[in-house]
Amino acid sequence: MRIPIPPVRLGDDIVALAGEYAQGVRTPVEPRDAATVLLLRPGSVAGPEVYLLRRQLTMGFAAGMAVFPGGGVDVRDAELPDSCWAGPSAAEWARRLGVDESRARALVAAAVRETFEECGVLLAGASGDEVVDDVSGDDWEADRAALESRALSLTELLTRRGLVLRTDLLAPWAAWTTPVFEPKRFATWFFVARLPEGQVTRDVSSESSSVLWLGVADAVAQVEAGELAMMPPTYLNCLEVSSVGSEDEVLAAAAERELTMFTPAVAEVDGGHALSMMPLHASLVAGRGR
Repeated sequence: MRIPIPPVRLGDDIVALAGEYAQGVRTPVEPRDAATVLLLRPGSVAGPEVYLLRRQLTMGFAAGMAVFPGGGVDVRDAELPDSCWAGPSAAEWARRLGVDESRARALVAAAVRETFEECGVLLAGASGDEVVDDVSGDDWEADRAALESRALSLTELLTRRGLVLRTDLLAPWAAWTTPVFEPKRFATWFFVARLPEGQVTRDVSSESSSVLWLGVADAVAQVEAGELAMMPPTYLNCLEVSSVGSEDEVLAAAAERELTMFTPAVAEVDGGHALSMMPLHASLVAGRGR
């Protein structure tokens, strides 16, 4: 499967449809809040490696695409108590994510929960200075499956295990909303995190057909060669990470970020129409010489 890489050219039918939304003839679907994590580990001289899942071809959204671990917010994510929280406060996260405190709490909790559900990595510890070093046993797998089925909430998992969510192990990276003319829409906040020492990723997600660690520069090259399929935000985030440098440099850059939600719109490009990009991404794409 191959999708157009940015700038994504749009046909006349999509341009006309987008115009109807712009004129108020149609009402956009309300986007669902979601969180996703670029889980990184040291790679070659070309930059860090990122953990990717290939979504099942039967999935209703991004079928067959390579994606980062993530998913929609569970209503219980916003209920995570302060007793299960370590690191920057919900107020600080609200400022950096550009949302209110309740929404920030839900997004950070969802990022940690979804990462554990989809690759078996848990950003939590017995205190704000510790991280669990092995969550691959059968008892942990039972908890992960219960979390995935919603039989268990993140709060219940952390409380029973005597753990706190290490919010300091996450950093904000980007925020995207699906274009208004799409029938299924998400407001997605992208985070970056380092694979904790002692933990290993596992192929456990029921939504993926395979998983892989791939250098971000290699991921970009494979998408451009038609060997790997990605949604435009996934590709552009990989491209941006590859331009920053090492894992440490990426995390340092993220530590200074305050996010503004970006929604791609129809833009005129070279006599036609394409989805708009943030200026940085447009510059990086132009520099690819394609």
